[in-house]
Amino acid sequence: MLRQDQEQHDHEGQVEKASRSSRARGGVEKLLTRSLSGLLYAVAIVACLFLGKIATAIIFAAMAWLCCSEFFRIARQMGRMPNEFLGLTSCVIFTILPLWQTEIDLFPFVLSLLILLIGIWYVWSPRVSISDAAISVFGPVYTGYLMSSIVVIRQMHHVGTEYTWLYSALLAFGVISSIWGSDALAYLVGSKFGSLKMTPKISPNKTWEGFFGGMLGSVFVWILMWLAGIPGMNLPFAILGGIVVGFIGVMGDLFESRLKRGAGVKDAGSLIPGHGGMLDRSDSILFGCAAAYFVLILAGFVI
Repeated sequence: MLRQDQEQHDHEGQVEKASRSSRARGGVEKLLTRSLSGLLYAVAIVACLFLGKIATAIIFAAMAWLCCSEFFRIARQMGRMPNEFLGLTSCVIFTILPLWQTEIDLFPFVLSLLILLIGIWYVWSPRVSISDAAISVFGPVYTGYLMSSIVVIRQMHHVGTEYTWLYSALLAFGVISSIWGSDALAYLVGSKFGSLKMTPKISPNKTWEGFFGGMLGSVFVWILMWLAGIPGMNLPFAILGGIVVGFIGVMGDLFESRLKRGAGVKDAGSLIPGHGGMLDRSDSILFGCAAAYFVLILAGFVI
């Protein structure tokens, strides 16, 4: 009897040990998958930023298209029926428009055309609701129009200085890096020291400790841009830019989190292993780059 109990105990111990080993192996595999996919994503973006404005427009137009497609998927989960053809087409057009500099501002033209076409679609489609029409317009504006900010930044230079591809590439790279740095430091600080929940009903894992850690990460990268000698940068402006972009980037993250919570989905998609969809990976970029555009315009940067 004692021998049987001992054998049973040994068997249970082996099962528990195997279970712990399996969980540990699964955790390592998940971390490696997440790290590798994130690295490939970052390398592709950085490479296009330094290849030129056309490469930048192409990769961010593709990202915007994927983000808009995932946004419409969330909308369908909420019972909406967006016009995906018009929405996705205008999303890509919004993103690549900064490549053409004309005397006429093309953004209002494309937006007005989109609204008119969606209006006609609404009139001639009895089953379409006004919510469907509104989402069809908001989707490409939220993704394509906001994403175009980084394409504009890639062509910016400060008033009084000549345009150089290197400084413009460094400026765009710095803006993107400040958002990535904010996300990374917010995660590290939040997971290590986080205790005060920031928005438990929207994003339960976000903490105030992580938020302030992320702000420091964003400011640090902007200070590095100043130290790199980018024309038009000074220390007060770098600190202000880091704070604004860091804060608005977090708002972009929370905005998308609330969208997903309303639809009852965990991720917007499954395109990037370990990260979810493109919208999950770009939510901070959409808001953060738009905020950076306004900050740079106010500081005297032009196209």
